[in-house]
Amino acid sequence: MEFLVATGIGAVTASGIYLVLRGRTWPVVIGLSLLGYAVNLFIFAMGRLWQDAAPILTATGQVADPLPQALVLTAIVIGFATTGFVIELALRSRHESGTDHVDGFEPSSTTPNAVEDVK
Repeated sequence: MEFLVATGIGAVTASGIYLVLRGRTWPVVIGLSLLGYAVNLFIFAMGRLWQDAAPILTATGQVADPLPQALVLTAIVIGFATTGFVIELALRSRHESGTDHVDGFEPSSTTPNAVEDVK
Protein backbone atom coordinates (compact mmCIF):
# COMPACT_ATOMS: atom_id res chain seq x y z
CA MET A 1 0.00 0.00 0.00
CA GLU A 2 2.86 2.39 0.77
CA PHE A 3 4.32 1.87 -2.71
CA LEU A 4 1.01 2.79 -4.36
CA VAL A 5 0.60 5.91 -2.23
CA ALA A 6 4.20 6.98 -2.89
CA THR A 7 3.76 6.38 -6.62
CA GLY A 8 0.54 8.38 -6.63
CA ILE A 9 2.14 11.27 -4.77
CA GLY A 10 5.05 11.19 -7.22
CA ALA A 11 2.73 11.18 -10.23
CA VAL A 12 0.69 14.10 -8.89
CA THR A 13 3.88 16.02 -8.06
CA ALA A 14 5.34 15.39 -11.53
CA SER A 15 2.11 16.52 -13.18
CA GLY A 16 2.04 19.64 -11.01
CA ILE A 17 5.63 20.55 -11.83
CA TYR A 18 5.01 19.99 -15.55
CA LEU A 19 1.97 22.26 -15.48
CA VAL A 20 3.69 24.97 -13.39
CA LEU A 21 6.46 25.17 -15.98
CA ARG A 22 3.96 25.87 -18.79
CA GLY A 23 3.71 29.36 -20.22
CA ARG A 24 -0.02 29.93 -19.72
CA THR A 25 -1.66 31.01 -16.50
CA TRP A 26 -4.42 28.37 -16.30
CA PRO A 27 -2.05 25.39 -16.46
CA VAL A 28 0.05 27.14 -13.81
CA VAL A 29 -3.02 27.49 -11.57
CA ILE A 30 -3.91 23.82 -12.05
CA GLY A 31 -0.26 22.85 -11.46
CA LEU A 32 -0.15 24.78 -8.19
CA SER A 33 -3.34 23.04 -7.11
CA LEU A 34 -1.86 19.63 -7.94
CA LEU A 35 1.28 20.46 -5.98
CA GLY A 36 -0.90 21.44 -3.03
CA TYR A 37 -2.76 18.13 -3.25
CA ALA A 38 0.54 16.25 -3.42
CA VAL A 39 1.80 18.02 -0.30
CA ASN A 40 -1.46 17.22 1.50
CA LEU A 41 -1.15 13.55 0.58
CA PHE A 42 2.48 13.56 1.69
CA ILE A 43 1.59 15.07 5.07
CA PHE A 44 -1.23 12.58 5.46
CA ALA A 45 1.05 9.66 4.60
CA MET A 46 3.73 10.91 7.01
CA GLY A 47 1.33 10.19 9.84
CA ARG A 48 1.55 6.49 8.92
CA LEU A 49 -1.00 4.63 6.82
CA TRP A 50 -3.29 2.91 9.28
CA GLN A 51 -5.61 0.04 8.47
CA ASP A 52 -8.60 -0.84 10.62
CA ALA A 53 -7.83 1.97 13.07
CA ALA A 54 -10.42 4.39 14.33
CA PRO A 55 -9.85 8.06 13.42
CA ILE A 56 -11.03 9.19 16.86
CA LEU A 57 -10.34 7.93 20.36
CA THR A 58 -12.20 4.81 21.35
CA ALA A 59 -12.09 2.65 24.44
CA THR A 60 -10.55 -0.31 22.63
CA GLY A 61 -8.51 -0.99 19.52
CA GLN A 62 -5.95 0.97 17.56
CA VAL A 63 -6.36 4.67 17.03
CA ALA A 64 -4.87 6.51 14.07
CA ASP A 65 -2.81 9.62 14.72
CA PRO A 66 -5.24 12.56 14.40
CA LEU A 67 -2.55 15.22 13.97
CA PRO A 68 -1.83 14.61 10.24
CA GLN A 69 -5.58 14.52 9.57
CA ALA A 70 -6.05 17.86 11.30
CA LEU A 71 -3.08 19.37 9.45
CA VAL A 72 -4.40 18.16 6.09
CA LEU A 73 -7.89 19.47 6.76
CA THR A 74 -6.44 22.86 7.63
CA ALA A 75 -4.20 22.76 4.54
CA ILE A 76 -7.19 21.94 2.33
CA VAL A 77 -9.05 25.04 3.53
CA ILE A 78 -5.96 27.21 3.06
CA GLY A 79 -5.40 25.63 -0.37
CA PHE A 80 -8.91 26.55 -1.51
CA ALA A 81 -8.37 30.16 -0.44
CA THR A 82 -4.97 30.31 -2.11
CA THR A 83 -6.34 28.82 -5.33
CA GLY A 84 -9.12 31.42 -5.39
CA PHE A 85 -6.55 34.19 -4.89
CA VAL A 86 -4.32 32.85 -7.67
CA ILE A 87 -7.31 32.60 -10.02
CA GLU A 88 -8.18 36.21 -9.26
CA LEU A 89 -4.58 37.24 -9.99
CA ALA A 90 -4.67 35.31 -13.28
CA LEU A 91 -7.92 36.98 -14.31
CA ARG A 92 -6.52 40.41 -13.45
CA SER A 93 -3.34 39.70 -15.41
CA ARG A 94 -5.42 38.54 -18.38
CA HIS A 95 -7.51 41.70 -18.21
CA GLU A 96 -4.54 44.06 -18.01
CA SER A 97 -2.19 42.38 -20.49
CA GLY A 98 -4.74 40.94 -22.93
CA THR A 99 -3.06 37.55 -22.90
CA ASP A 100 -2.92 34.62 -20.53
CA HIS A 101 0.81 34.09 -20.94
CA VAL A 102 2.67 34.32 -17.64
CA ASP A 103 5.15 36.87 -18.98
CA GLY A 104 2.39 39.12 -20.29
CA PHE A 105 3.23 38.67 -23.96
CA GLU A 106 3.10 35.93 -26.51
CA PRO A 107 6.38 34.18 -27.30
CA SER A 108 6.17 35.31 -30.94
CA SER A 109 5.96 39.02 -30.06
CA THR A 110 8.92 40.97 -28.73
CA THR A 111 7.13 43.47 -26.49
CA PRO A 112 4.58 42.90 -23.75
CA ASN A 113 1.00 43.73 -24.66
CA ALA A 114 0.58 45.92 -21.59
CA VAL A 115 3.41 48.18 -22.79
CA GLU A 116 1.76 48.48 -26.21
CA ASP A 117 -1.51 49.59 -24.58
CA VAL A 118 0.25 52.37 -22.67
CA LYS A 119 1.83 53.78 -25.85
